[in-house]
Amino acid sequence: MSDIWKPSVTVAAVIERDGRFLLVEEETSDGVRFNQPAGHLDPNETLEQAVARETMEETAHEFTPTDLVGVYMSRYLSSRTHTEVTYLRFTFSGKVGANYDMPLDTGILRAIWMTYDEMQATRSRHRSDLVMQCVDDYLAGKRAPLSLLYTHASVLGELHV
Repeated sequence: MSDIWKPSVTVAAVIERDGRFLLVEEETSDGVRFNQPAGHLDPNETLEQAVARETMEETAHEFTPTDLVGVYMSRYLSSRTHTEVTYLRFTFSGKVGANYDMPLDTGILRAIWMTYDEMQATRSRHRSDLVMQCVDDYLAGKRAPLSLLYTHASVLGELHV
C-alpha cells in the first residue's frame, strides 16, 4: 500500500426546478440520509460525464452540467465503521432533462424534490454539511464556466507512454 494520501474525488449536482431542489434519499453507513445526486469519479470519464452519469443512476433524470458551483474538500468519519475519508467534491449546476422509468442505483430509496425550507428542516438527516453549503453557494450565484475544467485526452483514451 502506498503512503501517499489521496482524497476521494466525487461529483454532485445542484438541480433546481420551480423553486425545488432534486435530492436523493439514500441508505448510508450512518442510516438513511438526504444528498444531492452525487458519487465517485470513475476511470476514463470527465467530471462532467461523471455528474451526468451519477444523476441518471440515482434519480433517473437526464442532467446536463452548465456551470461549476464550487470545489469542496471535507473529511468524514463514519460513526459505524470509524473510518475516515477526505472527499474532494466538484459540484455542478445545470439543466435537468427527461425522467425515465428505470430502477435507481443500489442504496437509493427515492429521488425527491424539496424546497429550501424543507431542506433546512431535514438538515439533521443530510449526508453532510456540504448539501446545504452547495445549495447556499448556488443561490448566492456562485458559478464558474465549465471551460475552467480541462481533461487531457489520455483520460478518455489509451495512455501513451
